[in-house]
Amino acid sequence: MIGVVVASVLLLVVLGIFFVRRPSREETSLVADRPPPAVSLGSRLAKSRNALSGRLSGLFGGPLNEAFWDQLEETLIAADVGPVTSARIVNGVRDAKPVDGQAARTSLRDEMVAGLSGPDRALHMTTNPSVILVVGVNGTGKTTSIAKLARRLQHDDHRVVLGAADTFRAGAIDQLRMWANRLGVEFVGAETGADPASVAYRAMERARAIGADVVIVDTAGRLHNNKNLMEELAKVVRVLEREAGVIDNVMLVVDATTGQNGIVQAEAFVGVAPVNGIILTKMDGTAKGGVVAAIEHETQVPVRFIGVGESMDDLLPFEPAAFVDALLE
Repeated sequence: MIGVVVASVLLLVVLGIFFVRRPSREETSLVADRPPPAVSLGSRLAKSRNALSGRLSGLFGGPLNEAFWDQLEETLIAADVGPVTSARIVNGVRDAKPVDGQAARTSLRDEMVAGLSGPDRALHMTTNPSVILVVGVNGTGKTTSIAKLARRLQHDDHRVVLGAADTFRAGAIDQLRMWANRLGVEFVGAETGADPASVAYRAMERARAIGADVVIVDTAGRLHNNKNLMEELAKVVRVLEREAGVIDNVMLVVDATTGQNGIVQAEAFVGVAPVNGIILTKMDGTAKGGVVAAIEHETQVPVRFIGVGESMDDLLPFEPAAFVDALLE
């Protein structure tokens, strides 16, 4: 009788452990398992649209004289499109010889789309595991963007390892670990102050060991004018290039609300690391959405993703036509 009681108790304990732990496993993958909802780009870019369209509406209602062309260029510059890009767009609209405001508006839309339509914006996965190195200054939303990017890759059936090579801030390591747990992906970290290049190396080793096909490596949020930290970034690049053969994607995260300062940061990073893609965050928080055109013109690096909100589904592939239409609608 005692044996039956003991066996029953043991069975209940085992079942209790199973049911206590099971929700935890489900919780860690809950974010990744939920399909991404449709995101309304127009509503997320409302600040930029209202600022730009408000000025354009009155402008297109008047005559297409020299004052019109001057004001159109000024409006684009005010939206952070940049003087050179603004002049190119206006010249293109003039060359189309629009007969009225509506035709000028259509030509403006076409010129803006054409100016953003050249670069290849796809993520390339030529190695296995493929490396995505993420760089940028603190406060741009870099770590959160990494988590959002990992989620997108999971939905495309990729197995992801996150490497926390930002070893200067314990908070950065903890934040990336938290996202890895929520997403249910592998995490490789280190103690604060450890060699970032060693973290990148171990992340590659871990990916090979478990058969993961993508490694995303976070790096310290460097100020673009800090020489020592930029040199350390170059070391991480060398290690990853040695291990992978090539770094498929070096993504620079830029805060859209910083405007022209963000462009200066981008130019500095492009000079140190082989940056081939930009994630432009906080696009929902700026009234100057034209920064997309300016940053591409100044750096010759394509914007691959834009961040348009706080949720995990608010990192969107940058699509020029949809973006311009959302600004001008």
